[in-house]
Amino acid sequence: MLTSLYIKNYALIDELNVQFNNGLSIITGETGAGKSILLGGLSLVLGKRADLSQVKDKDDKCIIEASFDIANYNLKTLFSKLDLDYDVQTIIRREILPSGKSRAFINDTPTTLDSLSELSSYLIDIHSQHQTQKLIDNDYQFKVIDALADNKENLETYSKKLADYKRLQKSLQTLMDSKAELIKEYDYNLFLMNELNEINLESINLEDLETQYEQLNNVEIIGEKLANTKGILSLEDQGIIDQLNAVKQELNKISGFGKVYEAIAERVTSVHIELNDLLLELDDLEDTLSNDPQELERVNSQLQILNNLFQKHAVSQIEDLISIKNELESKVSDTEGLDDAIKAREDEISNLQKELNKIAEQISKKRESVLTILIQKLESLLAGLGMPNAKFKIELTDAERFLHNGKDNLQFLFMANKGSSYNELKKSASGGELSRIMLAIKSILSEYIQLPSIMFDEIDTGVSGEISNKMGDIMKQMSGRMQVFAITHLPQIAAKGNSHFKVFKIDKDNTTETQLKRLGEDERVVEIAQMLSGMDITESALAHAKQLLN
Repeated sequence: MLTSLYIKNYALIDELNVQFNNGLSIITGETGAGKSILLGGLSLVLGKRADLSQVKDKDDKCIIEASFDIANYNLKTLFSKLDLDYDVQTIIRREILPSGKSRAFINDTPTTLDSLSELSSYLIDIHSQHQTQKLIDNDYQFKVIDALADNKENLETYSKKLADYKRLQKSLQTLMDSKAELIKEYDYNLFLMNELNEINLESINLEDLETQYEQLNNVEIIGEKLANTKGILSLEDQGIIDQLNAVKQELNKISGFGKVYEAIAERVTSVHIELNDLLLELDDLEDTLSNDPQELERVNSQLQILNNLFQKHAVSQIEDLISIKNELESKVSDTEGLDDAIKAREDEISNLQKELNKIAEQISKKRESVLTILIQKLESLLAGLGMPNAKFKIELTDAERFLHNGKDNLQFLFMANKGSSYNELKKSASGGELSRIMLAIKSILSEYIQLPSIMFDEIDTGVSGEISNKMGDIMKQMSGRMQVFAITHLPQIAAKGNSHFKVFKIDKDNTTETQLKRLGEDERVVEIAQMLSGMDITESALAHAKQLLN
């Protein structure tokens, strides 16, 4: 409930600080006294966009602050979602700076207008002629029916599953699009993959293969050079080995004459041994030398294939080709596995459809079960509000598709007079009738759900006498379950309040100011008497006012 409202430097208000109680609070005042200013200030706290023109003194900032007792509103989850500090005594503050910049705070935490508006919808409902138009909105009509049907839990479950359903549908469409795109590339990717698989890249050492090619391609030159080298080394008497052997014999003769000669002799011996080993290795190389044209052709063909693949894929290493092959295998596998993924997703969607249909059916049955009760309550209340012939026909039909709140289409039809035909509310109800219907609906809703504080802004326009008295009774009954404000010009309604505030203007220092004052008992008598007879209060008006208050 709204516990206090502080306004400074806004429109005709210099500074105002007022405390409110539970129950029914009445706000009265002459036309033009500033009731709309009061509502405008409150609307800023609820998230309305600010305007520098609304600031009284452009050199000073405008401050509007409202305190709410939210202990019974179950809003901790919402505060957490909005990243706000929760407090049972929540304070909302709006500031309009001289620069025109606007700031909003919830419990001293800066916040956005979107967050402020979302929270405010749970705190106070300003019911004006414009808000009455919500009645013709299908979503609002469903909200009324679902409140009576106690469908909150079902609707929350349905909403979560519907979000999952839409997510899966989107995911399925993505898979289908991917399949269509991959199928276009599938044949080409498969060809490239098979081409790379045929050469068995993992078993190829490019350096060894190139070496093998050079050997096979130059076998005659290699054989000739090996033979020549062996001749140079081993030719009798003239070969290097025989000559080195003679050198070794000569040095051995002097090796005993000193360490230096011994060392030289050993070095020559070592070279002699090494050359003999080298000669043996040349023999082995010559023996293993193969002149195999078929092997040369195979190696050359493999190198040619590799070079073609290097050019095709614009790489130069076997490792790069292996990476490309793995990527192609992944694409081909993805394409081949998409059918399984699509089938699995379709199964998920099918199962979720069954769950959604089951919940939607439960929602629909509960709605059907309360339609008669809602119609009876509405027609009964409206009969007391001067609409004895008002009749409603509320029909639910299968929508055959998942809507955001179930699978029902709703027709909320109204007939104001006998002999008329049922029609949509917007076509068959006048503005005054819509206001009374809305009051009746709010009254019914307050029996089933915890409504935020509500402010009726001259909902009694165009009515008088017994009807206004009945409207006051309805508001009074509602105030037993919630905080109710009524801005009114009718004394019959004003007399129903638990507390009474008067909006008025005063002239101060050559300026006009709007002020708000809580009236005492005697002041209420005078105010209601003025509402009955005007500024010239008669004794009968005072007596009537006392009678109404009693």
